[in-house]
Amino acid sequence: MTEPTDAGLPHGMVASQDELAAIVGEPGDIARFKGIPRLDGHCRDFIQRSPFVVLATSDAEGRCDVSPRGGVPGFVRVLEDGRLALGDARGNRRLDSMRNVLQNPHVGMLFLIPGLGETLRVNGRAAVSRDPELLCQLVDGVARAPDLAIVVQVEEAFLHCAKALIRGSVWKPSEWPSRDGLPPPARIWKEHAGLSDVSYEAVEELVRQDYVDSL
Repeated sequence: MTEPTDAGLPHGMVASQDELAAIVGEPGDIARFKGIPRLDGHCRDFIQRSPFVVLATSDAEGRCDVSPRGGVPGFVRVLEDGRLALGDARGNRRLDSMRNVLQNPHVGMLFLIPGLGETLRVNGRAAVSRDPELLCQLVDGVARAPDLAIVVQVEEAFLHCAKALIRGSVWKPSEWPSRDGLPPPARIWKEHAGLSDVSYEAVEELVRQDYVDSL
């Protein structure tokens, strides 16, 4: 279907799906048909081995947010009915992802396994749960269950090729860029938060202690 061209776009901007396809071409059969509407055994196995996932959400107006989540492999639980459950680990209490889910249930997830170039992408509809029985299943190396969880009804899942991680040498420490000259995270937080009355050393200690207490 041809989309109308937006005359207000800056010069050189792509304005339609037809124009996009004309530039890039059409996907091959594997790329076109690799998505499945459920979690099969391969997807479940991948998720159970993954210690890290990136969660993408957006609010009612489409403003997007991406949040990294980590835990022991399998910390994202595949429920019996094929849904996914992600416990809310202790953090800074901004709750950006959950606030977005309450406005717009559509989410995307990207699962990684260290050392593996391929990733697993999962898209679906999410809700926030406080069900005690569910939360008790999500204890992740801590003494107590989380207070809340994000539950995702899977609508699409597919394996993503390794090209991006290969190009970025993500799993090759010998090719990682130097961090020389990069300001310490505590200094960046201090300046971004406008903490002019708090010393850098105090912010650094606060961050260090938070990592000790909140993990």
